[in-house]
Amino acid sequence: MKSASLEQSKKIVKVLTYAFLALGTIVMIFPFLWMILTSSKTVPESMQIPPTILPKEFTLKNFSDVMQSLPFVNLYINTGLMILFRVICAVVFSSMAGYAFAKLKFKYKNLLFGIVLVQMSLPSQIFIIPQYQMVAKLGAANTIFALVFPGLVSAFGTFFLRQAYMGIPTEIGEAAYLDGCNQWESFYKVMFPLTSSSVAALTVFTAVFAYGDLMWPQVVTSDVKMMTLSAGLANLRGQFTTNFPVLMAGSLLAMLPMIVLYLIFQRQFIEGVAMTGGK
Repeated sequence: MKSASLEQSKKIVKVLTYAFLALGTIVMIFPFLWMILTSSKTVPESMQIPPTILPKEFTLKNFSDVMQSLPFVNLYINTGLMILFRVICAVVFSSMAGYAFAKLKFKYKNLLFGIVLVQMSLPSQIFIIPQYQMVAKLGAANTIFALVFPGLVSAFGTFFLRQAYMGIPTEIGEAAYLDGCNQWESFYKVMFPLTSSSVAALTVFTAVFAYGDLMWPQVVTSDVKMMTLSAGLANLRGQFTTNFPVLMAGSLLAMLPMIVLYLIFQRQFIEGVAMTGGK
């Protein structure tokens, strides 16, 4: 009798758990579905009250309109180059800095790492004015370099890869040293390859952060042909009225790179987060 009651309780808990997860899935997917459906509506339908879920007639005109309103080829190229160079800088410099903070002994090591943590904890908006002043003095506004500039160094990447290197036994580096490797060779021949999962995760994190960066591209670029996808889409918002179907169509087109990136690096992303979190 007690066993049957316990079994029934487990089934109820299981059903409630799946119901809660299903509800959470619906809540997360609904905005994406709403964006797709709105991109196929007319302007009056998108502003109708009470709102309608399905459009009366599906249309692709909004996609052609947004392609005419924005130079999407330039936006894709600018966004891709910004992501590429920010990822390269984050992986190269964060790997070296993370290795140094995790495995090397030098003066003021803890103080310098504390500065990295402080920078990581502060909101990035407070650095916009000094960063813009540096870019302006270099005469690099409206360039790819200007878009990449805030990502030349990454406090988050340094901390992230430091945790990965700390999880690698010190004896591995000592063995490489005994085999004749100097400090640099020990780093890039032995230690760096062991952090491949964490580097893959950092690559995805950096790409997502760069892709979603809105304020900096808007500040540092005034030419729409040098803007990124996020800054270009912001130009579709009018001062008094907004063509929401066109905006949703543009947002859908802008999402494609990140969807492809996630599908390619899904396994590495999950493994890297799980491994680093476990340490």
